[in-house]
Amino acid sequence: MSERTYHPDTPTTPQSASPDTEATAETPTEGARRGPLGGKLRLLAMIGPAFVVGSWQFGPGALTAAVQAGSGYGYALIWVIVACNLLMLAFADMSIRIGIVSGNTLISITKEYCGVLVARLSGVGLFVITLMFSVGNAVGSGLGLSLLFGGSVIWWSLACTALVACVLLARRLYRAIEKALLAIVATMAFSFVITAFLSGPEWSAAGGGVIPSLPAGAGLLIVAMVGTNFSMNAAFFAGYAGRERGLTREAYRRTTLVDTIPGIVAPGLMTILVLITAATVLEGGGADASFGDLAGVLEPIAGEAGRIIFALGFFGAAFSSMLANATAGATVLADTFDWAKDVSSLPVRLGILGILAFGATVTVIAGSSPVQLIIVAQALTVLIKPLLGVVLVYLATNSRLMGTLRNTWWQNALGVCGVLLVVATSIHLAMNLY
Repeated sequence: MSERTYHPDTPTTPQSASPDTEATAETPTEGARRGPLGGKLRLLAMIGPAFVVGSWQFGPGALTAAVQAGSGYGYALIWVIVACNLLMLAFADMSIRIGIVSGNTLISITKEYCGVLVARLSGVGLFVITLMFSVGNAVGSGLGLSLLFGGSVIWWSLACTALVACVLLARRLYRAIEKALLAIVATMAFSFVITAFLSGPEWSAAGGGVIPSLPAGAGLLIVAMVGTNFSMNAAFFAGYAGRERGLTREAYRRTTLVDTIPGIVAPGLMTILVLITAATVLEGGGADASFGDLAGVLEPIAGEAGRIIFALGFFGAAFSSMLANATAGATVLADTFDWAKDVSSLPVRLGILGILAFGATVTVIAGSSPVQLIIVAQALTVLIKPLLGVVLVYLATNSRLMGTLRNTWWQNALGVCGVLLVVATSIHLAMNLY
């Protein structure tokens, strides 16, 4: 999303067809003219919406929650990630299909089919979720740099927030910065894969972790894991990204295979490997492990360099999410109230700065326990997700809107399970907060 920022006011030609009209398939002559290379390029062009969603998932909140789950409860909570990943796949697919058939933004479609009130509640709710994520991003970037260079987490968080705000004013710089950050995160992810296998985990026990269980004292952590791994706001925004990419009905199935499935499953598998690594390396460390403990999960393979790789990767995951998260939240809020929605417009820029400022302010006020602050911030997002889930399921089931791309019975079943999960975690969190 960061390389091609979504512009709601920009029309996309592929969506101009009627929702009930299948796109025209290419002729054999056209296919021959494009050849094998053209086919590969078309496949690469489909990569986008779900990978945006997946990169949003594999951030500082997901890393922190997975490491704490592994260090505190061994393999027992792997099932949470598996369930969330399956539901994330279903809801991202719903959002993408809605974007394909409507040719409009999800907020606009919600206004048409659910009413202005529901649309505005959804838009404001998604904006509030991005506020919660901004806290994790600010704290995560500060934690990573603090481990690398020493100093206060709060001051590093403020510095990172200021840098992102500057990048906003000179967006061309973000492309180069993003590539470096993605390389860093990829290095950390690769290290987790190697460490997970070389640290000697009990794979049979890890396999048993897919069976649901509720360890004593794991309530808030499970809620946080649902908040990060079942990112309803990212799923909702996938429809925006799909519309920007100009996805069509004829490309839907190929997009599912090339983008949706790998884009969602890959971050989920990486998160599971993080949990397995933490369970093996930090066994018995407790769910309140310090950030220094978290950084130690890569030491078995890389020694002291492992701490540096982890810190850089943690910083990269947080920093790269800051602008993406803020841009998404501000864009949807502007769409909700029919303001100018271009990223260069004043309402969107003010929204982005507001989200960044919120994350920095909360970090300063409540930054004495940064790891726990990330967990709490991610957990709070589940309070708003039920509404977004109901809206997505309703729209994806509406035959008048969706035509032949409406939900099947098993997609509806997954939708109901997803809504029930976020409702249950919301009730649990509300009862504990009360």
